Amino acid sequence: MKATEVPEIDGAFLFTSTPHADERGFFCRTFDADVVRSVGLDPYAFVQDSVSRSARGVLRGLHLRSGAGEAKLVRCSYGKIFDVVVDLRPHSPTYRGQAHFELSDETQATLYIPAGCAHGFQALTEAADTSYRIDRPHDPAEDVTIAFDDPELAIPWPLPATSMSPRDREAPSLAEALKQALIRKES
Repeated sequence: MKATEVPEIDGAFLFTSTPHADERGFFCRTFDADVVRSVGLDPYAFVQDSVSRSARGVLRGLHLRSGAGEAKLVRCSYGKIFDVVVDLRPHSPTYRGQAHFELSDETQATLYIPAGCAHGFQALTEAADTSYRIDRPHDPAEDVTIAFDDPELAIPWPLPATSMSPRDREAPSLAEALKQALIRKES
């Protein structure tokens, strides 16, 4: 397993493995505490694992948490997704920077997203399972959503959005979220 810095998002990393495939399928390490520790992250800080299944075209996001934020590891364990990270930490050298990734079951790459960054993805295959490892227990009162189609962000989603939650569909623009102080400003 190897860690690579994501230049567009300060403090983000892409962890890649080499799946070992044969006639039975494949085997792959998806988490290695020593590799995570080698880039300055606490591998034991993650307290909750979750998974979502999405059909092709489903769009989830852009999500982040207010308060102390939430760091997470994200991986597409089955299928393929277009994954997006937007740095919304005002004091970050990459503030408002974006990074886009194609995560898939073929590579089993894992993306580390620092607290204070918005995250969203779109399923590119008929079924896509996305796994999350989160560093704080989820508190719905801290959920913040930003419009996936905000022209200021101009995210190049590869497919038309076929389905999304009402929360995602009705999300405010980034400017409105900042105006309403939904996103903490001291990050």
